[in-house]
Amino acid sequence: MNEQVQRADEVLFYTGTYSTAEEPSIFLIAANKETGQMRVMNQMDGIGQPSFVALHPSGEKLYAVSEKGEGELFTYQVDASTKQLHLIDRKSTEGADPCYVSVDVEGRYVFVANYSSGSVNVFRLDDSGLPVEMSAKIQHVGEGFRKDRQEGPHAHSILPSANGNFVYVCDLGLDQLIVYRNEDGKLSTHYELKLPAGSGPRHLVIHPSEKLAYVVNELNSTVTAMTYNKNRGEFQITHHISTRGEMKQDENTGADIRVSPCGRFLYASNRGDDTISLFHINEETGELTAIEQVSTGGKTPRNFNLLEGGLLIAANQGTNNLVSFRIDRDTGRLSKTGFELELQSPVCIEPLK
Repeated sequence: MNEQVQRADEVLFYTGTYSTAEEPSIFLIAANKETGQMRVMNQMDGIGQPSFVALHPSGEKLYAVSEKGEGELFTYQVDASTKQLHLIDRKSTEGADPCYVSVDVEGRYVFVANYSSGSVNVFRLDDSGLPVEMSAKIQHVGEGFRKDRQEGPHAHSILPSANGNFVYVCDLGLDQLIVYRNEDGKLSTHYELKLPAGSGPRHLVIHPSEKLAYVVNELNSTVTAMTYNKNRGEFQITHHISTRGEMKQDENTGADIRVSPCGRFLYASNRGDDTISLFHINEETGELTAIEQVSTGGKTPRNFNLLEGGLLIAANQGTNNLVSFRIDRDTGRLSKTGFELELQSPVCIEPLK
């Protein structure tokens, strides 16, 4: 039986996986803030391939997408004491293979990106955080440079702005960062930022200053650095930089991207090289300087995240393990704690608020 009591020296996070609905697929993990040792506190089955999960700002609801041909959004009630999940709602996304879900800071809307069908959704929430209706569905159209991966649109992430006025979508198939206006859960195109042909934009992160932003590009293994105007919801590209270094393998795709809460460090993961790359950020210009690449201790780090207490957790999909790292607060450099946790196809890390 899994122990369900959080210890004072632990931080908690949910992990989504590519497991089937018949086996445990969402896990609550506790990590020791001092040592990085991890343990499973509880687990949930009944949802197939929950590849991305997101918490409501209140921490009382967890949303998970089921990345299948007939995509669904699952909503769970989070038990206040044990943090165990209880399914309370499931809705169709009317799209194929949803791979990203996010929530606005006020907890009014849930946003979903459907990868294979190239569409995005908005679900309006009631005061308790329960989805009450799909208020918007937008179908992208077009194709990109690479016929093998960009034969059509592939919405890979969707992120609301902090002020709630805009929604930002990375479409890998179109090489575009698409900016939508959000008006009461209805989306209208604000403008489209074109990225280099064949780059395959995947995930976007906004710098804590809200003056800079970065996109990790899957297909050409780069990070695109941009200035950001939060009031106008506009981005301007400043430069691109490779995520790869001396540990380069024959093939590689970029995956996830994070900026440290202090705003000085940026991390990006590589699948193939199986590394996390560290960059120092010039907080005035946004310029990135490559510092190092560190092995993730496994294969296919689709996702990773930064935890309270100075830990980084890498989810290695290909080798079925989570690996913890200590972050040096002065340099941003990573060092392995020596601890890992075996877990079937982990692909998303969501810290509890």
